[in-house]
Amino acid sequence: MKNVILFDRDDVRSALLPLTFTRPVAMVRFGIMTQIEKWRRALPDADFSPLTQDYLSAKYPALLTDDDYYIAAHLCPEPSFVEAVSELERGVALADEAGNLLAWHGSPDRVETYGGAFPLHFATVTDIFMKNGQAIEADFSALTTGRVSCELSETNRVVGDVSRVFVEEGATVECAIINTKGGPVYIGRDAEVMEGACLRGPIAMCEHSVVNMGGKIYGATTLGPYCKVGGELNNVVMTGYSNKAHDGFLGNAVVGEWCNLGAGCTASNLMNTYGPVRVWSYATQSFTRTSLQFCGLIMGDHSKAGINTMFNTATVVGVGVNFYGSGFPRTFIPSFMQGTTAGMEAVAMNRFFDTAERMMARRHVPLTEEDKAILTHIRTIDN
Repeated sequence: MKNVILFDRDDVRSALLPLTFTRPVAMVRFGIMTQIEKWRRALPDADFSPLTQDYLSAKYPALLTDDDYYIAAHLCPEPSFVEAVSELERGVALADEAGNLLAWHGSPDRVETYGGAFPLHFATVTDIFMKNGQAIEADFSALTTGRVSCELSETNRVVGDVSRVFVEEGATVECAIINTKGGPVYIGRDAEVMEGACLRGPIAMCEHSVVNMGGKIYGATTLGPYCKVGGELNNVVMTGYSNKAHDGFLGNAVVGEWCNLGAGCTASNLMNTYGPVRVWSYATQSFTRTSLQFCGLIMGDHSKAGINTMFNTATVVGVGVNFYGSGFPRTFIPSFMQGTTAGMEAVAMNRFFDTAERMMARRHVPLTEEDKAILTHIRTIDN
C-alpha cells in the first residue's frame, strides 16, 4: 500500500486565498469532489493525507512514513498522470516543462519532465469556477460509471439525455425541469430539488444540498454538502454548509463553508464597460488585472451578507466578514471585519465564535478548539 502526501505548492496556495486560509489545497472542492476525495477514488489502495501550512497541521496532519509519494494537491488524478505517479521509482521526481515539481517518490535526486497530457488542475481561485464544468464531467464519470441511478420521479421533465442525470439514494426531486444538453446533472445522497426548480447542466449537488422552489441553476455549478440555494445561480462553486436560499443573483463565484447570503443579496459578475476585471491578489497584496470578463464574488469561510446587500464585480471577501446595509462595499474586504459602506470595524472574536457555534450546531458540527486556533491565527495575518 502506498502512502501519498498531497502537498500545497506555495504559489498555488497563495493564489487560492481566501479559500486556503482555512483548508489545505487537498480539501478544495472542484467539480463534485474535493481533491483528496478524487485521489482516494483513483488510488483506492493508498493512504492519503495533506501537507500544508503549520497552523493548519493540527487539524490536517501529514502522515509521513519512510517511503512516501508526494503529489501537488491542485492536480487532478487523470489516468495517464495517475499511472506515471504510481510507477515512479524511489528518488525520482516528475516536473513540468517550467521545472515545477508535480510529484516525487521518496527524496528526489533525479528529476524527469512529465511527458503526458497535463492533468486538469486549478492554479488560481478563479480557475475553480472557470474549469468547474470540466471537473464535474470528470467526477460524474468517476462516480457513476458502472452504477445505476435511482429512479427519477415522473413529475420531472428532462430535456436531453436522461442517462446524464444521476440520482443517489435518498434524494428527492419533484416537478423540476432538468436540461442535460450542456452537461450532466448529479444529485447526491439525500439532496432535494423542490418544485418549479430549473437545472441546466453541468450541475453537481452534493449530499443534503437543497434547491428551493423556483430556483434557477445554470452550469457549471457545484453545491457542496448541506448547501441551500434559491434565486439564480450561474457557474458558482459553493464549498459546503453555505446558504443563498432566497432570490438574488450569484454568478462566476466561489463561496467557502459556513457562509450565508441574505434574502435579495446580489453580486455583479460583469462590469458595465464589459472590460476585463481586476481581482485582489493576496500574493501581491494588490489588485491584479486579468483577462476575465466575468467574475463575481469570491468569499472565504464564515462570512455573511445581510438582506438586500450588493457586491460589485470581482469582490473578494476574506474569512469571518459580516457586511450589511445598502450600497456596494469595496471590492476587497479583509478577514474579520463587519459593518456597512459607512464604515467597517474589527469583529470581536468571542462574538464571532458564538455565532459560528450556533450556525454549525444546526448541522450538528462542532466548532473545535483546533478550528478556533486556526481562525484566531488567520485574524493575525489578514486584518
